[in-house]
Amino acid sequence: MKKNKLLLLGCLLLGHTIVRAGETDRFVKALKASQATVIQANGTVAPASIKIIRNWNNNLCQVRIANTGSAPVRLKEVILCTAGKILPASTPFYAEGFQMLTQTAGTLEKPVTLGNYTDAGHYKIPQPQGYLAVYNLLRLYPASDAQLLLGYTSSNRFAGRFYISTDTIKAAMDLENMELTPGKEFRLEELMVTSGKDGNELLEKFAARIQHFHPRLEFKAPPAGWCSWYCFGPRVTAQNIYDNLDYIKTNIPSLKYIQLDDGYQPHMGDWLEVGSSFGGNVQQVLRTIHDKGFEPAIWVAPFICDSNSVIFKTHKDWLVKDSSGQPLRSDLVSFGGWRMKPWYVLDGTHPEVQQHFQRVFSTMRNDWGVTYFKLDANFWGAIHGGVYHDRQATRIEAYRRGMKAILKGTRDAFILGCNQPMWPSLGLVHGSRTSMDIKRTWTVFERSGRENLYRSWQNGRLWWNDPDCLVLTGNMPDNEYNFHAALIYATGGMLLSGDDLTKISPERLNMLRKTVPPAAHAAAFSDTNFETGILKTTQGTSIILLNWQDQPKKISVKLDKPCELLDYWTGKSLGTFSGSYTAELAGHDGRVISVK
Repeated sequence: MKKNKLLLLGCLLLGHTIVRAGETDRFVKALKASQATVIQANGTVAPASIKIIRNWNNNLCQVRIANTGSAPVRLKEVILCTAGKILPASTPFYAEGFQMLTQTAGTLEKPVTLGNYTDAGHYKIPQPQGYLAVYNLLRLYPASDAQLLLGYTSSNRFAGRFYISTDTIKAAMDLENMELTPGKEFRLEELMVTSGKDGNELLEKFAARIQHFHPRLEFKAPPAGWCSWYCFGPRVTAQNIYDNLDYIKTNIPSLKYIQLDDGYQPHMGDWLEVGSSFGGNVQQVLRTIHDKGFEPAIWVAPFICDSNSVIFKTHKDWLVKDSSGQPLRSDLVSFGGWRMKPWYVLDGTHPEVQQHFQRVFSTMRNDWGVTYFKLDANFWGAIHGGVYHDRQATRIEAYRRGMKAILKGTRDAFILGCNQPMWPSLGLVHGSRTSMDIKRTWTVFERSGRENLYRSWQNGRLWWNDPDCLVLTGNMPDNEYNFHAALIYATGGMLLSGDDLTKISPERLNMLRKTVPPAAHAAAFSDTNFETGILKTTQGTSIILLNWQDQPKKISVKLDKPCELLDYWTGKSLGTFSGSYTAELAGHDGRVISVK
């Protein structure tokens, strides 16, 4: 009798948890039990001759769509599965975007855009009325329950997305109005639906399954270097490069890659033409970088050109077309570009474009000596709303074909994807930008910081993360630079300095020196507040503390055993502690603490 009373008491105490735990299970079951629906290009449901073959193997779903009729059918999209009225509207979530600059968090009823640019707003990617469209990965955090992870483990042909409203979530796939002919089928991307208490463990499984379809493009270690953009912009000169190169050689030679950013080219698309920058001889600057013992790196936006470029004037047949057969102006269907706009798009399905890509990049690699390419504006390579040379190819295939041609030209060079379609870049880049452009303001430090930490799980699994440049000069308070440096170090990915280093102070130079080589591992944070993180490397363990608030705050972290703690930047001992360590941080402050 006593035992039964204890069991009853336990059930009463745990009753709320049991209900909540059932919430996750019911959501997954509802998804798997729901009916899939194919929508035609005209917005109506596809006829019965269009068959959906959906196979669930535990947490993985593989889908084929077959045309068993006698007439071709154009298909807009497929709703793979739906679950509604199970998760509360207050459920927190995190979701990826189609392109790099879109990330969303908040709750189902109140989504919050993390960056400045959205797929639907800035890039004009259509989404259904009454729903928010997110892509690739959706993480849900039901209160007092196991986390949910919904994600697409491949991106070979179609864009996988999720539609979110306050009470309903749909998994969908964009079929781009492709024609499915009789007797043929579309093989879609694989969907993973899984749950568990440990979010890091879920992401580990997800990344491993992605590797099955898209083996990581290996590069031994995340690069460290210097970038001209955030100190000189498009008006960079050869002397700017030489001054910083000499300073780096003398003071911090571990910044191995010296990157020339946007500004050397006369027009977008004319990457091998002679412009006015660097005295009309960018190759000499690159050779000087190499001759002084460093690796030449360069910015290229391979998929775009402007109307004054040689490419546009002489090869309009290479460009993605609009419905009338004219070159597609990107501003009519998406964002038009940030300089020399509106941009036009080179068609990755065109054989001559593929040859052009291979020729441009083999010239830069073999003749110019470039060993690192920052590929920017890659989103345009998968632009929507256009007509491709290969009418049977999707925009994902167009992008991936173009990238494969580029890789043939670059050979063993490091490839960084920037402003790229995220999942279509899987297996095609060594590194991926994971945040918006950095600026020397607290607002950008804070917003880009969250973007980077939400994606830190990708580092070393899908590619090396690029959190954008570390900037340590300018008119900002020390505490905010401390926050920025601690956060960038915590990402464990690539490390590029964005300062005119001839103007850096000795104290900040010392901080910069301590960030290289990059850790190659990302810190594991206890939750999405991102206040306390643990970074473990072969060199030891570090504690990351971040105060995102305006006011001072005490932040504590548990310690496994008694140990001496040191300030990572200065090496100064903070004392020996047991059980826990508490630090009071100023507003907008950050610390990196070494565990001795």
